[in-house]
Amino acid sequence: MTVTRLTRLPRLLLILTLPATLAACASAPTAGQQVAPATAQPAVAAGRDAVAKAPAVRRVRTRAKTSSETPAEELPPNPLSGDVMVRFLAAEIANQRGAWQPAYVNMLALAQQTRDPRIARRAAEMALNARQAGEALAAVRLWRQLAPTSDEANQFYLGLVMLGEDLTEARSLLQQKLEETRLPLLGSTVLQVQRLAGRARNKAAAFTMLEELFAPYDNLPEAHIALAQQATAIGDGKRATQEARKALSLNPSSELGILTLAQVLPEKEQAMRVIVDFLRANPEAREVRLAYARMLVETKQYEAARNQFQVLLKAQPDDLTVLYALGLLGMQNNQLAESERYLTTYLQVLAKNPDDERDPSQTLLILSQIAEQRNDIPAALKWLDQVEPNSSQTFVNTQVRRAQLLARANQLPQARSILHDTATDTEEDKVQLLIAEAQLLRTANQVGEGMAVLENGLKQYPENADLLYDYALLAEKADKLDVMETALRKVIRIAPTNQHAYNALGYSFAERGIRLEEAFTLVERALSLAPDDPFIMDSMGWVQFRLGRLKEAEALLRRAHAIRPDPEIAVHLGEVLWVIGLRDDARKFFRDANTKDPKNDTLRSTLARLQVKL
Repeated sequence: MTVTRLTRLPRLLLILTLPATLAACASAPTAGQQVAPATAQPAVAAGRDAVAKAPAVRRVRTRAKTSSETPAEELPPNPLSGDVMVRFLAAEIANQRGAWQPAYVNMLALAQQTRDPRIARRAAEMALNARQAGEALAAVRLWRQLAPTSDEANQFYLGLVMLGEDLTEARSLLQQKLEETRLPLLGSTVLQVQRLAGRARNKAAAFTMLEELFAPYDNLPEAHIALAQQATAIGDGKRATQEARKALSLNPSSELGILTLAQVLPEKEQAMRVIVDFLRANPEAREVRLAYARMLVETKQYEAARNQFQVLLKAQPDDLTVLYALGLLGMQNNQLAESERYLTTYLQVLAKNPDDERDPSQTLLILSQIAEQRNDIPAALKWLDQVEPNSSQTFVNTQVRRAQLLARANQLPQARSILHDTATDTEEDKVQLLIAEAQLLRTANQVGEGMAVLENGLKQYPENADLLYDYALLAEKADKLDVMETALRKVIRIAPTNQHAYNALGYSFAERGIRLEEAFTLVERALSLAPDDPFIMDSMGWVQFRLGRLKEAEALLRRAHAIRPDPEIAVHLGEVLWVIGLRDDARKFFRDANTKDPKNDTLRSTLARLQVKL
């Protein structure tokens, strides 16, 4: 038995990232829906920080403005002279070379001279990119002066003013905006105002400002939704809940209202109950059902989530978000044929309706993996051939997968050639290729050559924790315990929060029945860093077993197996149960492991040692 089971997870982001992936799917807008645009665009660092800390419920569906509603900026009659062009280009070149300040000063001076709002805007952008809010505000003030009807200039201006402590000026502008808004657009405008207020540094002052601004609109549900969201930003959960319930009392069928309430409720179970009740009364509420499906995924209720996504698909058979989610859930539940059907349909729909926001690469990689699990290597390679290398990481991942498939088809030399011929620029990508080659060699029982590959890599990157970790695992497989320990100790020094290094070292001691108290300390540290990792739980259970603490071992191993029914965890649990006399139960776990992985080395050696016949 070796510690190679502790190697990193496959580089394809599949099953173990399913909750996060599906959560993103479930909350993504569906076709034909619009997300309210941010009220301000400036990319000032403080602005970004404010947005990041704002409430999560922001997917407000509104009608987008048409171009006819946005007045064009009035441009000065001045002709574009050679002098103006030279000064403009000089400022741009200086900015590109990193000299933002002289570039900004010259651009602002040129805007003042020409009275051209476009040049003032460019000066503002230079300051914003340099994260200089004061200078940006000065340029935006000039931009507004030169283009007083520009909504974009006003949005930039409000965004920057919000970053200050005094919101008086912002309040008057926002009040004017609300008063000038026609009634059909008032609700969306209220929500946009709150989105802007969410960027304010002084959250409490922003909440007070919104209370005053929205007081005349007490019968507008969106006003209370906005106040609920802002109350969340200042940590007032009670007020947030009150405002969300008031919004629902004014419009009981409001999807945004129920989603806001679900967000602000303190307990997830309570949030799920109100969502379920709402769906009973409003079964066609698509956004709410998507949110409910996401919550089910987050709580690992995959079958229930699948049912909700299927309801959504029945209503809209070409919904890309739902098709993709169902494909991932099929993988999670090992329903490979179903997963393949949904993901293939996803690609067909996407081909008919191209979407720049959706990259088919991940779907193609998943379909390749499904074909591989059917032992259809040619089909797996065909899926990979369709992946477009739109990023360095995608290209490297695809090449690694192609090499793995060729190695499975007993074409190891060709597989290694692919990895050698893959051109990369970054250390991360080069290390990934080296590790992939070493793993192929380990699988082919060419451990010495695999170690040589990693040794060459460590000459170039001696402090790379990933290379050291994989080198340690190969050394363990070669029974070079001292080499493994040295490498893992270095990983711990370089990356003291790397739970895998502590775990691998502690498990290797326990597996050999040596230095058990030290093994306990090492795995205990790993478990403190990743308390929900089933493989680390398994290691601790195995350490406890070696220490003779059978009750503690059984409890840990049962918990680990419940989280992840991995064959090796099942074998460890089976051995503990066998030793304490629960032999029928032990055989069940041995059989489970044998069904999933009949060639597993740990299983075969354990059955032989215990003389167990299944």
